[in-house]
Amino acid sequence: MIIPVRRSLALAATRAARQLAVPRTTTAAYRLRAPVATYTTTSRRLQDAFHTQLENAPEGGLPSIRATPEVPQTLTEKIVQRHAVGLAPGKKVRSGDYVTLRPAKCMTHDNSFPVMTKFTSIGATKVHNPKQIVLTLDHDVQNKSETNLRKYRLIEEFAKLHGISFYPAGRGIGHQIMIEEGYAWPGTVAVASDSHSNTYGGIGALGTPVVRTDAASIWATGQTYFQIPPIAKINLTGILPPGVTGKDVIVALCGLFNNDEVLNHCIEFGGSGISTIPIDDRITIANMTTEFGALSGLFPIDHILESWLRAKATTAAMLNPKQAAEGPFTHAKIDDLIQNQLTADPGATYAKTLYLNLSTLSPFVAGPNSVKVATPIKELEPQDIKIQKAYILSCTNGRASDFAAAANVFREAAKEGRRATVSRHVQLYIAAASSVEQQAAIDSGDWQVLLDAGAQELPSGCGPCIGLGRGLIEKGEVGISASNRNFKNRMGEGSAYLASPEVVAASALKGKIAGPGWYQKPEGVEKVIIGEGTGDHEVDKALSIEEALDKLIAQAEGMVADAEKDLGGAASDTTAPAKEEEETLTEILPGFPERLEGEIVFCDADNINTDGIYPGKYTYQDNVSTEMMAQVCMENYDKSFGSIAKAGDVLVTGFNFGCGSSREQAATAILAKKIPLVVAGSFGNIFSRNSINNALMTVEVPKLIQRLRETFKEEDKKPLTRRTGWKFVWDVRRSKVVVTEGEGGETWSQKVGELPPTVQEIIARGGLEKWVKAKISEN
Repeated sequence: MIIPVRRSLALAATRAARQLAVPRTTTAAYRLRAPVATYTTTSRRLQDAFHTQLENAPEGGLPSIRATPEVPQTLTEKIVQRHAVGLAPGKKVRSGDYVTLRPAKCMTHDNSFPVMTKFTSIGATKVHNPKQIVLTLDHDVQNKSETNLRKYRLIEEFAKLHGISFYPAGRGIGHQIMIEEGYAWPGTVAVASDSHSNTYGGIGALGTPVVRTDAASIWATGQTYFQIPPIAKINLTGILPPGVTGKDVIVALCGLFNNDEVLNHCIEFGGSGISTIPIDDRITIANMTTEFGALSGLFPIDHILESWLRAKATTAAMLNPKQAAEGPFTHAKIDDLIQNQLTADPGATYAKTLYLNLSTLSPFVAGPNSVKVATPIKELEPQDIKIQKAYILSCTNGRASDFAAAANVFREAAKEGRRATVSRHVQLYIAAASSVEQQAAIDSGDWQVLLDAGAQELPSGCGPCIGLGRGLIEKGEVGISASNRNFKNRMGEGSAYLASPEVVAASALKGKIAGPGWYQKPEGVEKVIIGEGTGDHEVDKALSIEEALDKLIAQAEGMVADAEKDLGGAASDTTAPAKEEEETLTEILPGFPERLEGEIVFCDADNINTDGIYPGKYTYQDNVSTEMMAQVCMENYDKSFGSIAKAGDVLVTGFNFGCGSSREQAATAILAKKIPLVVAGSFGNIFSRNSINNALMTVEVPKLIQRLRETFKEEDKKPLTRRTGWKFVWDVRRSKVVVTEGEGGETWSQKVGELPPTVQEIIARGGLEKWVKAKISEN
């Protein structure tokens, strides 16, 4: 009779806990709602967005999703809900669900040409929905070679043929165009074949990257597959002090939360502090959530955004009355947005919650050559770090407000009677995010102030940020940039730092890394306050109580179950020997290898990015041979890699391998080197997706990374790439890896996820493109 009473008490406590007047969050490890097969020895926080990676997935489509009771949803989940097709009636999508996604817009840029090639190679002849597609030319705009100009002409001709919106070289960076032309609209999904699609989150749109093969699929069918990532909440509390910008916020987040806390997550920003952050700064923050490791960075649809949209609608109507009713920004459209405003539900579940107190923030600088190293400017200034190059440009900080901040640095110097020109040892380059933003800076006089100070104008586009065109950092030089990515050798061969436009301008003025002196430190602030939780101590305390109650309830339920088992006599057979678990064998398709093996070549580094794997300067050269790709593979990480690694090797690396851009060549270059398998502690999501798409096999084995580092830790100078003499075997049929630690060394094994038949088929076909083509021809 005691057991039912205890159960009632436990259930009552559960109900009481759920009624606490606080949002429901959890910091427990994220778990998928269905088993997946991404070849990992640990539970992954996000798997590749293919239904075929689900174990026991139904043939030929998404796994069936049953209708579930009404559940609180995050803002991310609500936006995905609007764009998911084929859901069961009443189904509410949740983090971890696989869905067929029909994005509102899909943008491609210079890589439109290889997407066109993929589009035709799969047998497609007609774009499914031309209004869904936007083509922009922005990356290699300084390249006036006939080869590049011919490629640009072909892209423009394709756009005209299919009735697609097209923006030529010089019009601006695709992400900025998506925002200023209203293609990325609050509450919708907008994707692009570029890793900085996160940018659209600054205006409340769910922006996330896709890869080239996915873009071709969207062109042909209007949809693609997507798994909703784990969702993290970042609360920004307090108020930004004078002299602190949105760029400082995201640089600090990247550098202070630098242990992959949000890797492969969607981020939702909240907290009282966001009401003090203007839209341009939100766009900057969302843009660099890519470098933070996230797949999106979503700000809420709030009064700040509404005011920004209203201003654009009013301005458009004043300049062109026709735009008042028919343009991308109209008051009627905004009315509808606000009347049907999407917000996260109270009680929505987040994989984790972090906070940053804005009031404690000061100007920060990232680098050198890493966004995970962030230092307050006050600590760098005394170090007298001389610079030779400075940049105010990119989709991160190339807007009129950024040039205004930079111009004011030189204006103030002139007012104070100081030299108001760029240091004679420095070259300052400026490029607007779009022609519209450049014209606004010209009209305000800010552009001319910068030119008069000695800045050199570049065409609107990506340019130095991607390592293309003139003005790159030379070997031995130091550069500071207002862009988003300072990976080694990305912007040139020297050292790169990242900072706000005003810090870049002040550094260019003084010839060394320095601030403009605008920061006003609040009284009593000594350090940046960050942490886990909401940042509201009362809320966090309540949440801690709730989690403690949950733990106690779970323990009580376990005791109840044990007691019932004992009373029912179920434990009477405890002396019987336990049966060994039967080995489950994976079905292997004809022609697919049952095992892969090779000698381990070890690149001992975490966060090896796609620039390190395949240099950006080759990304938009469409005539690079397979032999050349093999030769330059990993050269930005280690120039000796090519001579050390051999065909048939198993490449083993650290954690977060393949982070960075969405370039498919990061996978195909490794294949060109005739390396069929990459093993890592973890992978960047985009690289994982590209690997499947291009038939490069990957598997996560964190234990192997640990053992390699333990074995070779005694060396004073560790080589970037080493031949280990260790042997790695992946027994695909038994879902097991076997490692032999050198001749006569220990041999150990570990289970990994199963390789589903459909993934086998994609890889056996030579990648997703050939798989889709085969399916089209079969039908």
